[in-house]
Amino acid sequence: MRTARIRPDLLGPECPEGLEIVQITTGELPSTHIYMEAQIFTPDSKRFLLHESATPHGSDPKDPNHRYLLCDLEQGCKLSPVTQETGATAPSVSPDGMHVYYFVDETRLDGGKLTLKRMNLDGSAREVLYVLQGTVPGTPFFPSQIYPLSTIRSDGKSLALSCFLADVGSGTRTWGLMVFDLENPSVTLILEGPSWCNVHPQYSRSIHPGSQRDILVQENHGNTHTPEGEILDLTGGNGADIHVIRDDGSSFRNMPWGRDGNEFCQGHQCWRGNTAWAITSTDTRHPDEQQLIESVCVPHTGHDGARSPGAIRNNLSREFPSPSFSHFATDASGSWFVTDTFACDNGGRVFVARMGNAGTDPLSSWTCIAYPRCSWRKDAHIHPFLSPDGKTAFFNSDESGVLQAYMVRGLESLGI
Repeated sequence: MRTARIRPDLLGPECPEGLEIVQITTGELPSTHIYMEAQIFTPDSKRFLLHESATPHGSDPKDPNHRYLLCDLEQGCKLSPVTQETGATAPSVSPDGMHVYYFVDETRLDGGKLTLKRMNLDGSAREVLYVLQGTVPGTPFFPSQIYPLSTIRSDGKSLALSCFLADVGSGTRTWGLMVFDLENPSVTLILEGPSWCNVHPQYSRSIHPGSQRDILVQENHGNTHTPEGEILDLTGGNGADIHVIRDDGSSFRNMPWGRDGNEFCQGHQCWRGNTAWAITSTDTRHPDEQQLIESVCVPHTGHDGARSPGAIRNNLSREFPSPSFSHFATDASGSWFVTDTFACDNGGRVFVARMGNAGTDPLSSWTCIAYPRCSWRKDAHIHPFLSPDGKTAFFNSDESGVLQAYMVRGLESLGI
C-alpha cells in the first residue's frame, strides 16, 4: 500500500512557516500530475485526478501500466484507480464534479477507433457515450495521434480534443480540433490545417453565455512532421501565436502575444480563472527574459501577435527581478497565481503570488513555496498548479530518481 510522505527537505530557506510538502505518489512507476491546464479537480477542491506510468506531457497509448488515479485529499491523499483500459487518455472532470469523461485511443493512421466514455468519479457506472470509427463525420480524415488533454465547457455540454488527421485517399496529412456534443453524442471538426499540431485547447472557465463557448488555442506556424504525425519541429522562425475560437468554429480572434521579432510564445498559456483574461509565458531577446503577459483577445486581423491592433498587454512579472518563468496556473477566481522558475542552481523553485486588477497590476506578494530539486528534463517538468480554492499547490519532480507527484498545503497561512 502506497503512503504519502511528508517532505520538509523540499522547503527552502525562503519558504515561510506554516507550509507542508507532501509526496503524494511513492511507487516504482513514474507518476505525475496531469498537465496543469487540464480540468481534473472537483469544484470543492477535495479530489482530483493524476496518473501513473506517464510523464507530465502524457502517456503511451499502448502502455498497459498506464492508468488514471483519483486522489482524495480528505482521506490522506488516498489513491484509487479509475481506469484500467490500455489507451485511456485525455480525461476531464465535469464542472459539477460528478463525472469523469475520457477517451480510449485505439486509432491508426488509416482507421481504428476512438471511444468516448463517462463514469462516476469513483469509477462506477462506466458507459460508452460515443464511438468514432472511420473518418470524422463530414470530412475525409481519419483521426490519430490523439492529444493527451481534453477540455470541457463550463456547462458540461461539450468536450474538445485535438488530433492528427489523415486523408488516406489524397495523401493529405494535417491537424485539427474536434468538439464532442455530450448531450446528443456526436462530433464536429471545427479547426483543420497544418499549423494546429499542438493546440492546447482550453475552454473558457466562465459561465457567462457570451464567453463559455470560447476555446483558447495555440497555432504553431512553420512546424514540420512526418507523414505519420510525428512532430519534428514545433515552429518555424516566427514561432507560435495564440487565438480564441468559438466552439462552432466561428469568431476566430487573436491573443496579442509573440511574433514581433523580439517576443516569442513559449507555448504555455491559460485563462485567468473564470475571467475573460488569459496569460502566456514568453521568451524575449531584449531583455533576455521569460516574462508573463496578461491580455484579452482582439479581432483577427492577421497573425500579428503582439502587434495586433487594439492590444491590451499587462506584464505581470515586471516587478520580479530577471524573470525566468515557464509554466503556471491560477486558482478558479483568478486571484492567486503559481509558477515555476529555473532561476536556481538546485532544480528550480515554485512561487505563488497575488493577482491584482486585471490589465493593470503586476503580480505581488511573491512567495517561494518549494524547492522541487527537479532535473528539468522535458519528461520531468515541474508544471505547478493550484486547487480551485487556491489553498493547495501541486508540482512534479524526479528528485528521488523516479518521477513523482507532490503538493504544498497550508497556503491559507499566506492569506489565500
